[in-house]
Amino acid sequence: MRYAIVIEKAAGNFSAYVPDLPGCIATGNSIKEVSKEIKEAIDFHLAGMREDGIAPPVPQSHVEYVEVAA
Repeated sequence: MRYAIVIEKAAGNFSAYVPDLPGCIATGNSIKEVSKEIKEAIDFHLAGMREDGIAPPVPQSHVEYVEVAA
């Protein structure tokens, strides 16, 4: 499966979350680090759902950029 992630710059680090997996979050000191951490968080989150007998949700979020005047 392929889940969309959102990475945001925070005060002293980066944070990431998965819109299709509420509560699945990660932080890191760089984009590279938070990307690695969110992948691990997704794997952990999905494993926990499976252990609880819950089917992982089908990804439904869509990511797109729009151009706007500055």
